[in-house]
Order: sequence, then structure tokens, then C-alpha cells
Amino acid sequence: MSTPLLICDDSNMARKQVARSLPDGWDVDISFATNGVEAIELIKQGKGDVLLLDLNMPEMDGYQVLEAIKAQDLPTLVVVISGDIQPEAHKRVTSLGALDFIQKPVNKEKLTEILLSYGVFTKENEPADLAVGGALPSQEKVTLAPLKAAPSAAVEMRENKQTTELFLEDDVRDCYQEIANVAMGRAGDLLARLLDVFVVLPIPNVNLIEVSELSMALSAVESQESTSGVCQGFIGAGVSGEALLILNDSSFRDVASLMNYQYEVDESTELELLMDLSNVLIGACLNGVSEQLDMSFSQGHPVVLGQHRKISELIANNAKKWKKTLAIEISYNIENYPIKCDLLLLFTEESMKTLNNKLSYLLD
Repeated sequence: MSTPLLICDDSNMARKQVARSLPDGWDVDISFATNGVEAIELIKQGKGDVLLLDLNMPEMDGYQVLEAIKAQDLPTLVVVISGDIQPEAHKRVTSLGALDFIQKPVNKEKLTEILLSYGVFTKENEPADLAVGGALPSQEKVTLAPLKAAPSAAVEMRENKQTTELFLEDDVRDCYQEIANVAMGRAGDLLARLLDVFVVLPIPNVNLIEVSELSMALSAVESQESTSGVCQGFIGAGVSGEALLILNDSSFRDVASLMNYQYEVDESTELELLMDLSNVLIGACLNGVSEQLDMSFSQGHPVVLGQHRKISELIANNAKKWKKTLAIEISYNIENYPIKCDLLLLFTEESMKTLNNKLSYLLD
């Protein structure tokens, strides 16, 4: 009898990667959910005896799904597959009942090993006993709609009078967002270890925008409070861009305390803290992107955008260097601390061809 298997992830790219990584010969009926609300409903319908669950999702995240499964005593076995690789994340999901934790991008051998170790899948391809708190009801076979075709991994070029404009299609944006999600998790893990905290990770925001729109893209960060920022250029084969790290000024005191600095309200100490954070977050995030795209980046020296200024002013002073850009925005928050830190990766328009070719290779 086929095992009802549910893959829950807000990324279409990630869902397909997980489906392709299932053990060979495993007789399963696969269903898909794009968020936790859908996942809970499908489990109640008997379509999720086994759940492969992402953590970072809209509407209802993976932690909330695990809490709901526990509270409602739903019959499912859960393996978490996430880009959030903080030790505390692993600890929290297992305390909520998850069998185990796998980091993204999912590794087929690792997934098979975990499923075998818990008896969820057997090499003899015999149905595993999936009873949780009693026997599960038998399930009818689920007929799946075909997986959505992989995007061409190209930003569509459209003619508009005498100019050629770039448009970021939804499927392509999804791919960039998933790559950013994994890279964000690598950087968040280093930040968590550095500060000995739990880093609350967002869903990365990905857009193809004009430089004039950068301030609007950062409207969630812009406030009455002043900020300080660092910019660091990077370059690879056919790809170039800049990374911006922006920290709210009110965050300095807490960051200094967590990093065991003797904090004094002076610009030199704050600049040192800002540089330390940028080295951790920018370096780790770029490494995460480069690993997934199988390319290396060389990083330039960090340059101070400004201290104690509005974000719009920081951007305005550097706008001449940026034209249309692929902008990836990640907002890091520290649990139980009013620390606000934003990281932006800005890829030049000329980089898009190489990046899209790399995406095509990744999705093959």
C-alpha cells in the first residue's frame, strides 16, 4: 500500500527538489502544501502520514505546524527540511515532535538515511508501520497533478517601444528567493553563534527594481530612527554587485553587550561593531549563494555608507553606482532583543544572464 506523503514548503523550487530526493523505489502518493494552513488540512484529509516540512513560510510557519500537530494529536511523522540551521532551531523542532532535521538544499542520501533509521522507509520497499498513537486509517491513492514545469530560469525580455525592459517572472523570483533563503540561514547561524542568541529569520524579499525604488523597497526599515551602514562590493565570473548592511542605531548597545564590547557612545566603537557584523553576515550570505550556484565571489574592502543617518540618505549617496538591480533584502531580528539589522544583496543588471544560466543548471 502506498504511503501518503506530504511536502510542505512555500517555494516551488524547494518542493520539487525534495520530491526528486525521495528514496528510490519508495511507494508513495505525494501531495504538496505551500504553507502550514494547507498542510494541516491535508493531514486531516489523510494525505500526510509522513510530512517533510519547511520552517520559514507565510501564514503558518513550520514551528506553528508542529505545535498544531501536537495539540491536535494528528497522525503524521515529521522530518523538518530547512535553511535555518541554528542549533536552537534543531532543538526546538525536535522538542515539538519532529523526528529529525535536514538542512537545505536537501541531500538525497541524508534523507534516505533518516527515513531508514526511523523505519519510515525500508530498502525491501515494504510498507513501514506508521501508526502514531494508534493505527492510521487506510488511504485512497492520491492522483497527483504534474509538477509545475521548471522555469526557463531567465528574466523575460520584452520590447517596449525603443527600450528593452527586464521583468522578473514569478517562478524565477521563487528560485532566487529559495537560494537567498538557504544563504540567509547560513549567515543567521553564524550570527546566532557569535551572539549566543536565536535569530528570527524572515522570508527574503526579491525584486528587480530601479535604484530610485530602493528607498521604497526599504520602507519597512525606514523609520524616524537613524541608521548606520556599510557597503561591500563583490565580483565573480560574469556577476557583480554590492552588499549593504544597515543597522538601526538603537541596536548598537545590545549588540555591544552580546559581543562583550565595553560600549561607549562614540562613532569609532560603533563602526567597529558594524564592521564585525558585516564581515559575518555579508561573507556568510555570499558564500551561501556561491555554493548553490557553483561559483566563487571575490569581495572588496567594506566602505562606510554613513553613520547616524536616514536610510534614504545612505542610498542616495551611492545611487550613481547602481542602475536597475536584482535586490534581495533580508531583515535579521534577534529574539528578545530590539536589534534590527538589514542585509541587501544588489546584483547588477548585466549579471542577470549569468545568474539565470546558473539557475537553469541548478534546476536540471
